[in-house]
Amino acid sequence: MRWWGKLGRRMHRAALLLAVFGAVLGGLAVAGLTWWLLWWGLGAKAETPNQVELTKIALSVSAGVGGAVALVVAYRRQRDLERGRFAELFGAAARQLGDEDPAVRLAGVYAMAGVADEFSAPVRRQQCIDVLCGYLRLPYEPDDGANHLISRAETAQESGREIERVYRIRHNDREVRATIVRVIAEHLRPYTEASWSRCDFDFTGAVLENADFEATEFGGRWTTFARARFVGDRFADFNRTRFTGHHVTFRDAAFAVPIVNFENTEFRTERTTFDGVTFESQRTCFDDATFAGARTGFVGARFLGARTSWRAAVFRAELTSFAQATLDGEHVCFERAVFSGQRVAFTAAQLYATAVTFEEAELGAAQRLRRRSTREIDFVGAEFHGAVSFARSTIAGRTADFRTGDFFGDISFVATRFIAGETHFDRPKAWVGVRFDWDDNPTSKPASVQPNPWPPVPETAPTPSA
Repeated sequence: MRWWGKLGRRMHRAALLLAVFGAVLGGLAVAGLTWWLLWWGLGAKAETPNQVELTKIALSVSAGVGGAVALVVAYRRQRDLERGRFAELFGAAARQLGDEDPAVRLAGVYAMAGVADEFSAPVRRQQCIDVLCGYLRLPYEPDDGANHLISRAETAQESGREIERVYRIRHNDREVRATIVRVIAEHLRPYTEASWSRCDFDFTGAVLENADFEATEFGGRWTTFARARFVGDRFADFNRTRFTGHHVTFRDAAFAVPIVNFENTEFRTERTTFDGVTFESQRTCFDDATFAGARTGFVGARFLGARTSWRAAVFRAELTSFAQATLDGEHVCFERAVFSGQRVAFTAAQLYATAVTFEEAELGAAQRLRRRSTREIDFVGAEFHGAVSFARSTIAGRTADFRTGDFFGDISFVATRFIAGETHFDRPKAWVGVRFDWDDNPTSKPASVQPNPWPPVPETAPTPSA
């Protein structure tokens, strides 16, 4: 590889010569411009200079050009020194992170963070952050997190033969990983001296144990928690976190901690993705959260814990989609939530929780605000099982579509305000236990609510014989 090193040195010298040549030309250009301004701009008159004056002018120009060249050379030398120093510190910290001794790895975490703080150039800082995030993406089994062993042997039977496999373990790794998360979070909070908030963070497939990102800001272009596993005996905390970059994704992530907290969280990104996420926590909270941008997606997400809440959450994205989502457990709450985007979709969603409430929620923006009105509220093919309440809610927008829904349980639309241009309940798969204000007097049904005549006839209902 000698030829490669020689080529690199030649390219470095060529770049330096080019920079010096540019400095010379720049100096001459500045001198010429100054002379032109004095002659034409300020009306200075030239007299035929004598030999002494010509010598002074030549020395002055030479000194100026020489100073410019010296500055370029000094700048290049300083930049090369900084580059070399970064490579040295970065390499040393990376080696510490790869050490078998957990104490050395802990030192490596702080060393890498120190390098990121010292070298504030976006590329340099991003390299350090990528290493810290990469550590969290390494294989990790929480059960071995505090294990003092460096290997584990397992015996298995394969094809009638007994085979022993030995697995290497990064012993006592729990504290190292917790320190990385803590260091990252501290650099994302408002009071930090060196903010990392404008950097990208890639936690794809990472195992995050009792992760605490409370009151942080992720403002980089990409923030990725795709396929991440949130584990531990306490929480995954994003309370008052702000996502302000281009895209944040939790696609196919799994939350298996007692409490998941996104309360008061702001999602002000173009795209917010929770598609395919599984929540198995006892309590999942999105209360007072704000979702903006072009798309907010919970498509195919599964909420399986005891309590899930979006109380007073605000959904302002152009598209908010809970399509094919499963809302299970004891209680799911959208009480006083506001959906004001162009389209809101609960298409084929499964509302299976013991109690699901949309009480006092606002589904869609009113038509009188024509530029901001919601085009469609889509519950087509949704399954309403158990106790589902839309009591005192508002269903607005141009159309609200509940067609081919499966209504079976105690489903209440009592005191619901139907102010959408059209609301359809046609062709339900089942229509059992559904209550409206006009049940005793169908003539009081708003004309915008279909079908007519009322009530809807399930698709599976027998057709009267002629």
